[in-house]
Amino acid sequence: MSDDDRATDEITRGLEATLFAAEEPLNVDQLSAHLGDCDKAVIRDALKSLEAHYSDRGVHLVERGKRWHFETAPDMAHLLRREKEQVRRLSRAATEVLAIIAYHEPVSRAEIESIRGVQTSSGTLDVLMEAGWIKLAGRREVPGRPVIYATTPEFLDHFGLSSRRDLPGIDELRASGLLDPVDDAFEQAMGADDDEDEETAQNDAQSCEPAPSSE
Repeated sequence: MSDDDRATDEITRGLEATLFAAEEPLNVDQLSAHLGDCDKAVIRDALKSLEAHYSDRGVHLVERGKRWHFETAPDMAHLLRREKEQVRRLSRAATEVLAIIAYHEPVSRAEIESIRGVQTSSGTLDVLMEAGWIKLAGRREVPGRPVIYATTPEFLDHFGLSSRRDLPGIDELRASGLLDPVDDAFEQAMGADDDEDEETAQNDAQSCEPAPSSE
């Protein structure tokens, strides 16, 4: 084995040990610093190698929101499931707010209320923050400088998403039955109104045409 191969193997083993012992997911910058400011390109290559190595093992190395950690393979999860699980159920309001933040982040409370059409209680945002799914993401640089919210890596991890790009689109939501029927009805109504407006415009245009002269 060449010196380069030994160095690469040592970095890979160091990453493996670090991620196993870490209390929370780590990003490339943190891993690089932990391994003595190791070259980040080398870190990324080693992470991909470990990811492939563990792809068919009882634990997987996964990336969520640009942070890496080990987790139980999905088909082995039942072996580690606790007999009593605490189920976190969200109210409809909390679900709507979480969806708005996920698809529009960063977003302020006023913007959330504008999209929902109703007021949002601070308690709803508190529930999502306590769950670890949203966080304060600074302030909007407008008069009043309102607080803005964004999702967290824990949100991605809980819903099995690598990044926000993996969020389902409108067609997927409709196919899964998660799109509110009111939204569909509204879209259909708007389409019908457009057709009526076009038909009305055509009728008005015809009524303005001069009648044929009789000689």
